[in-house]
Amino acid sequence: MVSPSQSQLKTLRNYVGGQWVDAETKETLPVHNPATDEVLAQVPLSNKADVDAAVETAAKAFPSWRATPPQERARYFFKLRQLLEAHQDELARLITTEMGKTLDDARGEVLRGIENVETACGIPSLMMGYGLEDGAARGIDEEVIFQPLGVFAAITPFNFPFMISFWFWPYAVAAGNTFIVKPSEQDPIVQQRVFELIDQVGFPPGVINLVNGGKETVNTLLDHPRIKGISFVGSSQTAAYVYARASASGKRVQASGGAKNAIVIMPDANLDSYLSTIMNSCFGASGQRCLANSLILPVAGAHETARQRLVEAASRLRIGNGLQPETELGPVVSAAARDRIFTAITNGIEEGAQAALDGRTVSVPDYPKGYFVGPTILDAVTPQMHVYKEEIFGPVVGMTPVGSLNEAIELINANEYGNAASIFTSSGYAAREFRYRVETGNVGINVGVAAPMAYFPFSGAKRSFFGALHPQSRDAIRFYTESKVVITRWTEGDRSPVTGVGR
Repeated sequence: MVSPSQSQLKTLRNYVGGQWVDAETKETLPVHNPATDEVLAQVPLSNKADVDAAVETAAKAFPSWRATPPQERARYFFKLRQLLEAHQDELARLITTEMGKTLDDARGEVLRGIENVETACGIPSLMMGYGLEDGAARGIDEEVIFQPLGVFAAITPFNFPFMISFWFWPYAVAAGNTFIVKPSEQDPIVQQRVFELIDQVGFPPGVINLVNGGKETVNTLLDHPRIKGISFVGSSQTAAYVYARASASGKRVQASGGAKNAIVIMPDANLDSYLSTIMNSCFGASGQRCLANSLILPVAGAHETARQRLVEAASRLRIGNGLQPETELGPVVSAAARDRIFTAITNGIEEGAQAALDGRTVSVPDYPKGYFVGPTILDAVTPQMHVYKEEIFGPVVGMTPVGSLNEAIELINANEYGNAASIFTSSGYAAREFRYRVETGNVGINVGVAAPMAYFPFSGAKRSFFGALHPQSRDAIRFYTESKVVITRWTEGDRSPVTGVGR
């Protein structure tokens, strides 16, 4: 079958003011299926005029939406939850088709996104303030109320093209703000479908908007004077850029960055029970997770057993198109990502790492044009190596044997990243010591992917997070609202002439 030319492919549209609109720009990028290299669509690289239109529309919608009672705003999210749940398999297939992760992974992503919508449905409780009668002095009451600020925007990454936008906009919009989502240009198709469902919900025009684009689009959002805050997930280098540029223009910023997450395997760890969990944490989504574990620190006698068991399990992973039910490891997102990962593996071996399992030569005969990288385990990795220090964001794991739990914790704390760390052990003392001392925002104890539920903040520390308030939960509500303190006093002379009531 002859593939259509790029000029015949669908060009994605923006969603602004409750309407689907063509971007003013004619510049586009192709969106590829990473398993087949097929071009699925063209994504427009929206320009300043496109962003200005979305911001203007969102700003006009804000006063009326802000005045809508919280329980009424919540009802839109109850309806959205029903629609997302009804279409969850369709959404998962779109994720797999344009991003590459397995269908099971994609289904999990959709469920996590829906959980954030469910949590936002509780906005009447989440947004409650607090007060104290006679709190300032006798006869003077004091209270705190939380108020929305205006227009916010999110810039989301390729690795969770559905879920991560839901870390942000449901909380912001439920709290009374208006919003603009800028999805990754690498896999924006699932967000088109999400916004078709949002359109069915019937949010007032301008409350929630979609603008596709690349770097110019991002910079316009970061600089725009009418945008109150930016939410971002991506690499640490880009997160630092987003934080610096957006905050320089007076915005609130929450910018989640990269990671180099470590697993500590103690000699008493029950690998029979936890091997599949460890494998999923290293190779799920082909290692393209901000919570993926890319370092394994086996303690003392755990090294040889851990290496043998992990290599055996990784060697058995079935590689292929994520839409196939038997696939356990799909492609990485792009040809450029594949080539970058191959280079990182090569450099690691040249620096002295031992290739216990090398994924550079993987072959998937049914998909010869796919962007596949096989599971890779590099042993004898030292802290001086680039493969130890740098985020590879692929199915590559470095193994660094250590002599003690204390050494493992010191190595983790010395790392510039602080997204997550996990320990596998049967010792309550070791687990508590790890939790108490390790300097990461998310900690797993016999849990590989320490992913917080929607009603907890998705934390991060050091160069894994730039800002003060994290995505999800009450942190998100605080980020998207201002705390207003009201101090009230009524004197005897303020007695009502109508009711005669007074103090």
